[in-house]
Amino acid sequence: MGLTTTATTASEIMDRVAQLMNDPAKTDYTYTVQIPYLNMAIDEMVESLEQSNSTPTNATSPPITIPVGTNQMLETPKDLIVPVGVVVYPNNLVEIQEISERAAGSKDMFIPLQRREFLQEFPISQSLMVWNWERNIIKFNPNGASTPREVQLKYVTHSAVLVVDPTTIIPVMNCRSYLSFKTAALCAMFIGENQTRAQILEAQADEAMERMTGMSNKGRQQMMTRHRPFRAGYKARGGF
Repeated sequence: MGLTTTATTASEIMDRVAQLMNDPAKTDYTYTVQIPYLNMAIDEMVESLEQSNSTPTNATSPPITIPVGTNQMLETPKDLIVPVGVVVYPNNLVEIQEISERAAGSKDMFIPLQRREFLQEFPISQSLMVWNWERNIIKFNPNGASTPREVQLKYVTHSAVLVVDPTTIIPVMNCRSYLSFKTAALCAMFIGENQTRAQILEAQADEAMERMTGMSNKGRQQMMTRHRPFRAGYKARGGF
């Protein structure tokens, strides 16, 4: 039995690529030859899904405690060793959609903070009040909060997948068609040097990507959203 639609293996993709390249025996288009191009195709797929904010890239962080007076969250260090007293955000974060807060240790609902393009100093209060993202630093009210807070981030995540051998699992729903056509297009262009075949396969890959993002968007159309009224001052730059 094959894998479900939520995942596929690298070998399944590369077997399809070999068929598309008229080499089902993989005489020329072996797994070893294909793997670098499959990784390129995965990179392009992930970037396209991030750009369209497709459902597979959405993530919600667990509650993160912000101590009294702390006014920022830093990027997670590459070695994952976080200095004492430093608060970090998830290391797979690409773009922030929303930051909410509540009293630390409580079961209260998370209340969204207001995003500001530029921050000014507000009187200290129990709330972090506002946030912005500047030079990979999430900043709150410069005075922080007078009580410990918990924040929750809703964000676009980067799903890093690196194929190292044919058994590698690619945990992205409905990615088979796109990765098969895209990998084959890259192989046709840079190995077979067949531009005509590459263009045909690239067009098929584009259609497969449209189907992937279209299914995600169709699902989101069923969600009820309370739209904010448009007004010129909505994107606040100064006070409340």
